[in-house]
Amino acid sequence: MPSIEKQKSIAYKLGIGIIIFSLSLWLIPIITPFTPIPTKVKAGIIPGSIIVAEILFWLGAFLVGKEVANKFKSYLNPKKWREKGDTQKNED
Repeated sequence: MPSIEKQKSIAYKLGIGIIIFSLSLWLIPIITPFTPIPTKVKAGIIPGSIIVAEILFWLGAFLVGKEVANKFKSYLNPKKWREKGDTQKNED
């Protein structure tokens, strides 16, 4: 029988994988307008991929834990990028 730590490790890795996959789904709405598929299909693909990406992100966040998900989301916030660079500059 596998240990609890190993099970947690598998859930954690699965959660990280799901989060990364959900972020890759955000490329679909960016690429879809430039494809030769009909406009009606594009109109379904774009919101559908956004909804699926959000659902997968929160599923992954559930598996890795709230703290890890919040930290990961803060890395993706462009407002935080500037603040981090300013603090590093002031420390030097």
